[in-house]
Amino acid sequence: MRRIIVGIAFLAVPAVALAQSPEPGIDVVSVSGPLDGNALEFMRDSLTNAVERGQELLVFEIDSPAALDDEGLSALSDLISSPPLPVAVWVGPAPASAFGGAAQLVLESSQAAIAPGSTIGLIMPTIAGDPSSTPIVDESRIEGFEGEVEAEASGLELQPTIRQFLQDLDGREFATRSGPTVVTTIREFTQDGNTGVTVLPVTFIKPGLVDRFFRLGVTPEATFFFLAVGLAIISFEFFAIGPGLAAATGAISLVIAGWGLTNLPAQWWSVALAVAGWAVLTASYQRGGVVALTFLGAAMMQIGGMFLIDGSGQIDPRWWLVLPSVLAVLFFFLMAMPTVQRARFSTQVLGRDTLVGARGVALVDFDPDGLVEVNGGRWRATAHREAGLVIGSKVLVTGVDGLFLEVAPVGEEREI
Repeated sequence: MRRIIVGIAFLAVPAVALAQSPEPGIDVVSVSGPLDGNALEFMRDSLTNAVERGQELLVFEIDSPAALDDEGLSALSDLISSPPLPVAVWVGPAPASAFGGAAQLVLESSQAAIAPGSTIGLIMPTIAGDPSSTPIVDESRIEGFEGEVEAEASGLELQPTIRQFLQDLDGREFATRSGPTVVTTIREFTQDGNTGVTVLPVTFIKPGLVDRFFRLGVTPEATFFFLAVGLAIISFEFFAIGPGLAAATGAISLVIAGWGLTNLPAQWWSVALAVAGWAVLTASYQRGGVVALTFLGAAMMQIGGMFLIDGSGQIDPRWWLVLPSVLAVLFFFLMAMPTVQRARFSTQVLGRDTLVGARGVALVDFDPDGLVEVNGGRWRATAHREAGLVIGSKVLVTGVDGLFLEVAPVGEEREI
């Protein structure tokens, strides 16, 4: 138990470089993905920790398409505009981006640079999905950043790598809470009689594994993927097997999807449309696979995924990244579920031909296909349209047609 507790605690703390030095150094705090409340709190805590450890400089390494939390962004902005120690911001490594509130943090910092091949801009709204959000910087600073601006046209300093940026910051003056401060980022060293210069000890800091796990869902395509997976597994559990590993996987997927929908500017009508699409696919499967219903359900899920959030042009879902999730759900309903269901509920016989002559019961209304239960197993089946099979009808297996059992009402005279 003690080892488990220690392991969980390790996962919860930020990941930092193992090599630590007693002399003042540089913290590089890496943040990627949308700046939700947790990410912004992590950035503020990292700045506080750097001050407590007496670091010379802190650099935020940003790759973020949007900011999502107004209160957290304002608090971080206040720290960056009047920091307790020198703070710089680098947009990279390429191809990185800084849009909306993330771009405004870059513009507000005392020293900022961007990697060639990266982009900045789409400056408003400050908070994605909130057109009423106000800038956190002076509006004169955001002129020219209304669209997506390439690094070379941004007017920011170009720095291909974080190491080169750190070297070039040596001797520069930073605005801090205590007044202008000149930083030292390089030092001399002697090795084997040779003298040279190197960067001060650098500690790379990233969010802990737990935070990174939940942030898997803080992008629209990932949120939709986990939502689709969770819903599909609910159907799988209902039709195929009892609660088990699949149920746990579905529950985790829905938790991650819920986390994403809570933090992202979700459009709830589109979430409802995606869920309704799943319900239509489930109903189609229950009826034995109605083609029209299947394609209708898939189309509803695709449209719901494409408009899942109001990304304000900064973090909008991309249809080509939503489509694979929809296709995966289609494959799941059309191929995976029937295969697993037969393997789970089929009787201990070799092949379906041995079921010819067996009796069972219809589980759905036939049109003309449906589901039957024969000898304790569920099977997809087909019958003549005139058979009039409804839920509860007694059936007789009269043959096998591909993946389907051919059935007829009990009492109907037919050679088998």
